[in-house]
Amino acid sequence: MQRPQLEHIIRAAAGITGTERFVVIGSQAILGQFPDSPMELLISVEADLVSLQSPNDADLIDGSIGEASPFHRTFGYYAHGVSAETAVLPEGWQERLIPIQNENTGGGAGLCLEVHDLAVSKLVAGREKDVSFIRGLLRHGLANPELISKRLEMAPLSSDWRETSLSRLHRLLTKT
Repeated sequence: MQRPQLEHIIRAAAGITGTERFVVIGSQAILGQFPDSPMELLISVEADLVSLQSPNDADLIDGSIGEASPFHRTFGYYAHGVSAETAVLPEGWQERLIPIQNENTGGGAGLCLEVHDLAVSKLVAGREKDVSFIRGLLRHGLANPELISKRLEMAPLSSDWRETSLSRLHRLLTKT
């Protein structure tokens, strides 16, 4: 998914729900800070959106522009309505959101996670696709490992989970 496709999803989600603002929390949030991100970071065809109006908007998004919807079949990408609790994020993440709002978003705004906050959520999730995404961030110099470590310290995690996430980061640094 590239930036114009994410803008299309924001426009469609705003039109369907009547909500003006969404937080983009998945890997496509990279498009807020880095609109011309390397292709290896843009593999996903899904944008995870959190409505700032109502948790019920997640169902509207999934049903109208979600996976296997006519929207998905027509355009080849889709939105996934999620809750704010879907991602583990460091303290202060709301103050670092990066907006996407222009004529292509049709009055809607996508508030994208800042790259280091996004990296924390991916490290905590720890799936192979998340680890690959962080590897790409580091390889292309889009994220600072020291800042990722600091943000991990600010995340609401148990000490065991924090250590597991830090270990993932250290393994990536020795392989990147």
